[in-house]
Amino acid sequence: MKVAVFGLGYVGSVTAACLAAAGHEVWGVDVDTAKVEPIAQGHSPVVEPGLDDLVAAGATSGRLHATTDPRLALERADVSLICVGTPSTQAGSTDLTYIKRAVRDIAEAAQVVLRPESGFHSIVIRSTVPPGTVDEVVAQVLAEMPPPDGLTFGTAMCPEFLREGSGLADFYEPPFVVVGTRNPKVGTALTDLFAFLGKDVQVVDVRTAEALKYACNAFHATKVSFANEMGRIFRHFDVDSREVMKIFVQDTSLNISPYYLKPGFAFGGSCLPKDLRSVLHLARINDTELPLLAGTLATNERSVRDVVDRVIAGPGREIALLGLSFKHATDDLRESPNVELAERLIGKGYNLRIYDAIVNPGRLVGANLRHVTSKLPHLQRVLTDDPDAALAGADVAIVAATDRPAVEALLRTPPARTIDLSGRLGADVEALHGYEGVGW
Repeated sequence: MKVAVFGLGYVGSVTAACLAAAGHEVWGVDVDTAKVEPIAQGHSPVVEPGLDDLVAAGATSGRLHATTDPRLALERADVSLICVGTPSTQAGSTDLTYIKRAVRDIAEAAQVVLRPESGFHSIVIRSTVPPGTVDEVVAQVLAEMPPPDGLTFGTAMCPEFLREGSGLADFYEPPFVVVGTRNPKVGTALTDLFAFLGKDVQVVDVRTAEALKYACNAFHATKVSFANEMGRIFRHFDVDSREVMKIFVQDTSLNISPYYLKPGFAFGGSCLPKDLRSVLHLARINDTELPLLAGTLATNERSVRDVVDRVIAGPGREIALLGLSFKHATDDLRESPNVELAERLIGKGYNLRIYDAIVNPGRLVGANLRHVTSKLPHLQRVLTDDPDAALAGADVAIVAATDRPAVEALLRTPPARTIDLSGRLGADVEALHGYEGVGW
């Protein structure tokens, strides 16, 4: 393919050189001659291990070029990859000025030189941008400057996952290749473009692809901060946190795994809230701030409050809560967020009926019994093991339970609103009128 790469910083330079090495004809475009001239001379404009040699090989082969003139780069090009900067504004928002400029350059060039043999050109955002950028910002620019007759644009988001210092290795061994687009032709073009990587291309919704990069970087930042907070607290106890974390990451079942990394409701149970409070107490008595972990308790409470607020914002006073224990297949109610949710709704005057397949008030003992008695002293009156009974006459169903009887009852007698706390109820429930996911 002939590919135009807009922006010759770290991402653009690596992308351009690697695509040229794979056999594509690549033209890099940048307004800064200090980035264009080195590539034209066979040198990398940025410091990145191995990139200088790759740029030199591309320039020598005649497959890698650089220019300040978008028209030269776009003549008969199949794909444009936009790799320009998206810096923060003073308020923290993303500055999309360079994105708009690149899209406008493509649209202007289309009026005079952009004539791919297929009559189709893919405009692909590679920069990190907020969800909605392709659908709204890019689409608006193209609406103002539509292509001439005989040419069609398709748009997409294809996030990159390159780290400075290991950019080449990351390009050739990406964690995944994701393309967000609604246009099958763009999906096919990018599948062909990146075929040499030997990775399956995952074609997803545009906004999913845009959000993915933010999720990745936010998680990486969180991991760094978490490890640093562990170091700050454990040093007061003569603990080498490096050794702790060296062992910590060996757990790939829970610690470093997909487990827990699923949007849903708040955490609870006999361990997580208690032990998190204990760590925060140790921090306080040692005059140490752990804002990440303190924020974890705050965001957990916000998860409960958010569901209460959503119920209050809608009509109806009859509520069915399906699932009471803090997790599936247990009757442990200690610090269950579902118990907290029930207490708040009852306190606000809602009529609540609760279904749980396992919880039996007569069998609760010890701390489990004391906790639920303090929160829901009339549990026996509102609890049932029959989901149909809980749902009878309900205006809203709040669903944490994922057992088959609960799901089947929902499908038989769906209320006006169903608020799903788990995300695992299945497509039939999600298709119900009035269905709402708690975080999707």
